[in-house]
Amino acid sequence: MNRLIFYGFTIFIGLWISAKYGEWPVNIWCIGLFLMLFNKAERRERIEMITVLAFATPMELFFSEVWLIYEYQRGLMPLFVPVGHWFLFDSGKQLAKMLSDKVAMYVLIPFIPFVFYGVWVGTDTSGLVMLVLVLVFTKYGPQPALYATMAWLALLMEIWGTYLENWTWASDVPYTGLTAWNPPLLVGAFYCLGDLLVNLSVDRFEKSNHIEVIV
Repeated sequence: MNRLIFYGFTIFIGLWISAKYGEWPVNIWCIGLFLMLFNKAERRERIEMITVLAFATPMELFFSEVWLIYEYQRGLMPLFVPVGHWFLFDSGKQLAKMLSDKVAMYVLIPFIPFVFYGVWVGTDTSGLVMLVLVLVFTKYGPQPALYATMAWLALLMEIWGTYLENWTWASDVPYTGLTAWNPPLLVGAFYCLGDLLVNLSVDRFEKSNHIEVIV
C-alpha cells in the first residue's frame, strides 16, 4: 500500500510539475525512483521492470512520433514516461490483487454505454475497437484482473495528464477514419496490450531459463 501511495503521489504531482514548470525535475525524480526500486527488487521483478521499459519506450515513440495519435506538450516524449509506465503497471498489479479474475469482465461493464454514446454521436468511434480489445485481453489474457484494473487506472491517469495538457490526443485518428476523445475512453487498451506483452515475455523468459538450469 505504501508503494501505491508513493506511485500515486509521483504521477499526480509529477505531471503537474511537468506541465507547469518543466520536465527535468520530474525526469530526475522518476528515473531515480525507478533505479532505487530496481536495486531493491527481486529477480523476477527486475525482469519485469526491464521488460516494461523495453516495450513502453518504442511503443510511446511509435504512437507519438510515427502514428501521431497524440502529441506531447513539448514535442518529444519526456524521459519520465517509460519509467512512469512501470509505476502504473506495478500499481495495477497491486490493485489487481484485490479483484478476482472471475469478476474482471463485470468491472468493464460501466464503459459500455459511454462507448456506444461516443460511437452514436461520432466523437469517439475508436472506442468500440478499443473496448473489443480490452474485453479480449481480459477474457483470454493470463491476468484478467490486471487488464480490467488497468482500463480504469489508465483512464484516470490519462484524464489528469490531458487536463494539464502534458499531452493531447488527436480527435481524428490518423490513417483509420476513426475519431477519439481526449483522452479516448478505452485508452487502457494500449496499456493492456503492453501489459500482456510484458506478462507473456517474462513468463517465457522464466520458463526458458528454468529449462536451461535443469539441463
